[in-house]
Amino acid sequence: MSDVTRARHGRPVHHWRRDLVELAALFTAVAVADVVANLVGHGPGGPALLAISALALIATAGFHTWWSRRHGHAPPTGDTGARSAARVRQAGPSESESSIESESESQQSSAAPDGVAESATLWRMRTTVRDAPGSLAALCTALAGRQVDILSLQTHPLAEGTVDEFLLRAPGEVAASEITRVVASAGGSSTWIERADAHDLVDAPTRILGLATRTALDAAELPLALRQLLGRCTIRSLPAATSGKGREPESVPTEGALEDTVMRLRAPEGGVITVERPYLPFTPTEFARARALVELDARLGPRIPRSQDVLTLPEGNAITVRRADTGDLEAAREMHERCSARTLGMRYHGPVGDADRYLNHLLSPRFGRTLAVQTASGRIVGLGHLLWDGDETEVALLVEDDWQRRGIGSELLERLVGMAVEAGCESVYAVTQASNTGMVAAMRGLELPLDYQIEEGTLVVTARLDAAVGAVEVTEFGRAEAP
Repeated sequence: MSDVTRARHGRPVHHWRRDLVELAALFTAVAVADVVANLVGHGPGGPALLAISALALIATAGFHTWWSRRHGHAPPTGDTGARSAARVRQAGPSESESSIESESESQQSSAAPDGVAESATLWRMRTTVRDAPGSLAALCTALAGRQVDILSLQTHPLAEGTVDEFLLRAPGEVAASEITRVVASAGGSSTWIERADAHDLVDAPTRILGLATRTALDAAELPLALRQLLGRCTIRSLPAATSGKGREPESVPTEGALEDTVMRLRAPEGGVITVERPYLPFTPTEFARARALVELDARLGPRIPRSQDVLTLPEGNAITVRRADTGDLEAAREMHERCSARTLGMRYHGPVGDADRYLNHLLSPRFGRTLAVQTASGRIVGLGHLLWDGDETEVALLVEDDWQRRGIGSELLERLVGMAVEAGCESVYAVTQASNTGMVAAMRGLELPLDYQIEEGTLVVTARLDAAVGAVEVTEFGRAEAP
C-alpha cells in the first residue's frame, strides 16, 4: 500500500529510510556501550573514559533532537495526495465525485462575467419520482449536469412515489423543454414547469406564515391567500344550500374533500370553497395547508380593518372612506331607498326590487372587499366593491343620486384598483351600460389600457393592471397614490 493510499484512508505515513537510520543508531549505541564498559572495567583511565562517554551521549542526544525538529516540520517536497481537512469525507471519493469536484473548482476559479447572473432564469418545477433511495440524488445530478442550480426543494409524499417541487435557477440558454427532458431521463414523471420570479425566492415556511398573517388581519384575504399558496387556480365561494333543516353545506364533510385537481373546503360561514387547478393535481400536503388556512379563518370569525380616511370634496364637504362588511347591511339598504330606479338599474342590471337581496353577498368579505363612503352624519352615500370572480376580478360602484358628479366614484375606483394591484390581480373589469357615461369616464380616468366589449346593450370595460404595478403605492385602505 503506497503512502498516498494510506494518507487517503486516514492512516499515518511511515518512511523506510527513517526506520533504517533509527535501527543503525541503536546498534551503534550498543557497540559503543560495550567498548566503554570494557575500557572502564579493565583500562587504567576508566573514570576519565566514563566522563568522556557521558559527554558524547549528551552531544548525540542534542544532535538527534536538532535533526528531528528540522526534518519533522519541514514542508513536504511533493504532493502526498491527501486532502485538506475541510475537504476530507468519511468515505473515499469515487471517480465521478472527483471529476465533479474538479469541474466545480475550475468554475469557481474562473471569474464569471457580469452578465451571467442577469441571464439566469428562475423556474418552478414539479415532478414525481420513485420512493426509493437514490432517486432524488439521480435527479439532482442530472440537473447539475446542465448547470441548473436548485434553490429550494419541497417534498410531497404520496401513496406511491413522491412529488418533488423545485425552485430552479438555470442558464438563460437552457429552455424549459430541455429541463423536462433531463428530468425524464433521470426518472422523473408527470413533470410540470413554469417561469418563476423573485417573489418565489421566499422559502415555503416564511411564505405560509405571511399568508396566515394576512388572513388573520382581514377575512377578505382568504381567497387570495389560497390562490398564492396553491399557484394558478380558480377559487369560488358558494353560499350554503337552504334546506328544511337549516343551512347546511352541500355534500362536503367537515374535513373537506380532495378529488385529484379539485378540493372542496367547508367555509366558516357554512358555504363551500371550491379550488380547482386542472393542469396539476393537488397533493395531500397542499390540501392540509389549505385546510389549515380555512380553519384559522373560521376560528378568528368575521373581521375587517377598521381604519378610515377622511377626505374633503371640492365643494367643502367632508366624507369618510372605510372598509365595510355585513354589519353595514341596514345602512346600505337605507341608501338603496334614497337612490332612483335609474341608478339602481344601472348598477344591478335587473329589477329594482331585487337590489336588496344582493347586498348580503356583496358586503361579505368572503367574496371580496367593499369600501363605503360615509358622510359626517353617519349616512352611507356610496359603495365600491372589488369582487373575486373565480380567477378574474370585478369592480362595481354605486353612488347615491344627490352625491353623484362630485368625484366620489373616481375616488372609490382608484382605491379599488389599488387594492387589486396589491392583491396581484392582472386585470379588473366593470359591467355597466353604454349609457352610463359616469362609469366609463371613471374607468378612463385610471389612465390604464382598457378593453371594451358590448353584448346586447351591456358594456364590459376591462382595465389591464400590468401598467399599474410599480407605478402606484397602495396604502392601508387601498388608495392608489404616486410613489
